[in-house]
Amino acid sequence: MAITQERSYQALTVETVRSVVEQLQYFEDVEQLEVLEIGDGNLNYVFHLQDPSTSKSLVVKQALPYAKVVGESWPLTLDRAKIEYQSLQKASEVVPELVPVVFHHDSELAYTVMEDLSSYEILRAGWITGNQYPEVGKHIGTYTAQTLFHTSDFFLHPFTKKALVKDFLNPELCKITEDLVFTDPFFDHDTNEISDEIRPFVLQFWQDEELKREAAKLKLQFLTEAEALLHGDLHSGSIFVSAKSTKVIDPEFAFVGPIGFDLGQFLANILLNYLSQEAHIEKQRDLQAFRKYLLETWHQTWETFSNQFLELIRSKGHFTFSSIGGVGEEYIGKVWRDTLGFAGCEVIRRTIGLAQVADLNSIEDAPVQVDLKQKALTVGAALIKDRAKFEDLSAFLTWVEESLS
Repeated sequence: MAITQERSYQALTVETVRSVVEQLQYFEDVEQLEVLEIGDGNLNYVFHLQDPSTSKSLVVKQALPYAKVVGESWPLTLDRAKIEYQSLQKASEVVPELVPVVFHHDSELAYTVMEDLSSYEILRAGWITGNQYPEVGKHIGTYTAQTLFHTSDFFLHPFTKKALVKDFLNPELCKITEDLVFTDPFFDHDTNEISDEIRPFVLQFWQDEELKREAAKLKLQFLTEAEALLHGDLHSGSIFVSAKSTKVIDPEFAFVGPIGFDLGQFLANILLNYLSQEAHIEKQRDLQAFRKYLLETWHQTWETFSNQFLELIRSKGHFTFSSIGGVGEEYIGKVWRDTLGFAGCEVIRRTIGLAQVADLNSIEDAPVQVDLKQKALTVGAALIKDRAKFEDLSAFLTWVEESLS
């Protein structure tokens, strides 16, 4: 049933959000709904609506015309809400089980009504407390393989692919990534968040010209390589999990870019958690077991992604050269190197840039936090500069165990 709204934008509140779900006829009486504003992200409002008599519930997410993390001094387009909605719809065509159900979207008020995932846990929070989710690697591997292949030139007709690029132009949010991931952390920029204790190390870090040259190459790839429709912000805070189920949320940064970027973001968050567990898990045996689980998660992610992507090239690919031996394999090799480089940029950004991660910032022992952040910066730099030296998954996992433990 179509919903009509006023045509001028206004921010929703706990008092007014009931009206946007009333005409969905999902609830018997919207006046009885319990409403909470639950958003803890950087850009949006998120409301939880529940009928206490039936326990039926929904979530309403509304984009703000500015970055919530900064305030009205940082204006943002409301078009990102439409981008997010369209991206979720695209993903639901190939992996409906791995994204939330969307019930309605309103482009004028920039909100989306979707499935309530309150019974799930945010992956970042779960990992920080040492929870293991045995299926998440396979699920993220499947999500990336299916969404990226089906929006790539291996599958789409050239006309369709170019139309996709046009439909998902997302310049304002791409500019955020271009600055916060690929530029600001490599220079003394005012968006960075650097404590006095770690600043001497960072000042030396900024003197690495080789690192900056390699980061520049990765930024140029992000700017120019329109390979597939990315999620664009695939970190552990954008993934909801349970013991057997995974839901990928928040693709408002979606655009057509380099395939390795999504995978690199996920890998970076695995590595950041891997490092941080030194402070979160006291017993050495438990620490080793959880770190082993994290590496197994990345092993499952990459193996699932690469195997599925290659099989899709063989079985569904329309690219003329797909049948030529080695074409798919060489492309996956490129994605592997890109993944490591992009992961390095994300590790560095989440350590000293804007919007850092609780994995490290929740560590109360200041000297320990500083030491682990220095390790994170060293790891990020190695991934960027030496990404071509890690020939395969096995070599990379061995390096992680030897360098980060």
